[in-house]
Amino acid sequence: NEDRERAWRASRETKLETIPNCEACAKPTPEEVRGWAQSFDKLMKSPAGRNVFREFLRTEYSEENMLFWLACEELKNECNKHTIDEKARMIYEDYISILSPKEVSLDSRVREVINRKMQEPSSHTFDDAQLQIYTLMHRDSYPRFLNSAIYRSLLQSVSRSSSES
Repeated sequence: NEDRERAWRASRETKLETIPNCEACAKPTPEEVRGWAQSFDKLMKSPAGRNVFREFLRTEYSEENMLFWLACEELKNECNKHTIDEKARMIYEDYISILSPKEVSLDSRVREVINRKMQEPSSHTFDDAQLQIYTLMHRDSYPRFLNSAIYRSLLQSVSRSSSES
C-alpha cells in the first residue's frame, strides 16, 4: 500500500510539471489592469490577468480551479487523438477524481456526464465542468479578488508608473 502511494505521488508530480508555473506574458498596461475590474471575461482573456488571479486563488487555496480551467483550454486546442486521450486522463486524475488533492467542486450531474464521456474522450470532454468552474470563479472568487490587496496594490503600482512616465 505504501509503495502504491509513493508511485502515485511520483506519477502525480510528473504530471503536474506539464503545467507551467505561470503563463509567460508582458507586463499589463494600467488600462488593462483597470479593465479587469470591468469584466471577469477581460481578466480571463488576459495572460497577465490570469497570472494575477491565479496568485490570488493560491492565497484562498483554490488555485486548482484556474489550473483545471487552463488544462481544459489546452485540451481544446489539441487535435491528436492519442494526446487528447492522455491529457483527458491526466485532467481527470488531477482534478475530477475524488482521490485527488486538487479535486475541483462539481455537481453530480456534471460528474456523471464526464464519466460517460471518458469512455471516448474528446477535446470537449470537460466543457460542462469547465463552464461550472468558470462560473464558480466568476461568482465566488472574482468579487473578492477585486477587493484583495493583490489587485489593489497592482492597480496602484501600474497607475503610479504610468503617471511617472
